[in-house]
Amino acid sequence: MTKRVVWGALFGALAMMATGCGDECVDDFDCRDEGVPPEGQRFACNADNKCELRDLTTVPEEDAGTEEDAGTTVDAGTDAGPVVDAGTDAGPVVDAGTDAGTDAGMNVAKGGACTASTDCMAGLHCEAATCQALYIGVTGTSSDGGMHALVARYDTAGMTALGEDAGSAYPRFGRDGSQVAFVQGDVTAATAELVVRPVPLVAAAPTVLTTGTAATTPRFRYLEWEPGNVIAWVRGSSGISTIAPTGGTAGSVTQNGTFPDFGPNGVDYAYSAAGTGVLVSTGGAAPTPLAGTPTSAEQPHYNRVTSQLLFLANPDNKTVLFGTETTPVLRLYSLPVTGGGTPQTLADATTEPATGGTVESFIANPNWAPDGTWVAYVRAYYQLVGPAATLCGNASATLCTEVNRPGNEIFLQRVNPTTGAMDGTPVSFAQNGTLPSFSPDGRFVAYVQGGELKVQQINPATGAAVGAAIVHPKTTYTVVTNEGDDHRPRWQPR
Repeated sequence: MTKRVVWGALFGALAMMATGCGDECVDDFDCRDEGVPPEGQRFACNADNKCELRDLTTVPEEDAGTEEDAGTTVDAGTDAGPVVDAGTDAGPVVDAGTDAGTDAGMNVAKGGACTASTDCMAGLHCEAATCQALYIGVTGTSSDGGMHALVARYDTAGMTALGEDAGSAYPRFGRDGSQVAFVQGDVTAATAELVVRPVPLVAAAPTVLTTGTAATTPRFRYLEWEPGNVIAWVRGSSGISTIAPTGGTAGSVTQNGTFPDFGPNGVDYAYSAAGTGVLVSTGGAAPTPLAGTPTSAEQPHYNRVTSQLLFLANPDNKTVLFGTETTPVLRLYSLPVTGGGTPQTLADATTEPATGGTVESFIANPNWAPDGTWVAYVRAYYQLVGPAATLCGNASATLCTEVNRPGNEIFLQRVNPTTGAMDGTPVSFAQNGTLPSFSPDGRFVAYVQGGELKVQQINPATGAAVGAAIVHPKTTYTVVTNEGDDHRPRWQPR
């Protein structure tokens, strides 16, 4: 089994760890342990977070352990129903202009007049000459098991589906925040369409840029746009393609590799390739391996200001066995994107003794603050008894209870923007949360916890939480996490 397959399965396990304390499931993926359903039926996660039998009216959920078949979807059709402005169905939770953002120029509150987003307070975007709350894009499932690309005003409870009915995923904003791209149709197949909508949303059909068939793409994966000048994706499990946001012919950028990410100029990009590590293209040149990155390096991330690149790696080739899945024990590093060098360790794997074994951890889901002064990541804990590993949060992981470790925990780590080294100790941010994502002004962190999107304001000097988190309850949609970074919340740029 390749590392890509193992890593996909592990993301599914992380998704199960993120359920609430009394929840049996947060989405249909969590119900795979119920066994083989009767013919014509499937197991689904209901509104009470319990697995139940339902008549089989949609495509059954497939194994999330491979990039080719992860997730569930049905055909969205071609009709374009009305799309309403996300957030209009629920009252405001918090004023984005309150106690957030005192930088020079960032002084216009929500609803105030603006000529550019730099006029607006943190968390706001200049939209139709007024400061409005930023959108966040996620993928979620509804009660019927359908998959939906969703957007929400970060400060207002409630989400709006971008696609029609079911069958859409992976919302990604353009670099100026005026468009959002997503995949619609059967997102697990080549018949899927890559489409864009304007922001603010309007009641019109999205514009189709290409299809999987036309772009020789068996499946759109690891879709990325902002801050790129083009939209990039992985063709199934490996190989990267791009297309202009106005459409046209898709071009093949690489024949292998995954996890594309754009530099702040919209032209440079990085990606990872199995057995090679991180490769970087600068100024349109052919990509070359970044000196100093281990061959196990993956998931590179640029920030918008500093020269430091973020990535995960397993330089010691340490693995653990979760059931039948052999999983790498990844650590988090930074390295200058120009010239490379010696990686700086930002979050290491850990081990601590417990009765009859150990409780250990690895790192997942890293993400930069835009200015490169903070990084967020998930530390996933597991117990190890002999060769057998069990993720904490499972009832059988009794050693985790002994040493008081949750299933997974989000941390914030301050980083020296010049050297890329750790600056101080990590700040515990949210237990049993996953997929952290900084707002474009660095003042908020969005994450997923128990199937709900949550947004927490932070003190940018200390990383401490400011006030209570804004919660988007899973009354209509449950946010999914089983495809890892593909499902990380994406913020609309300012």
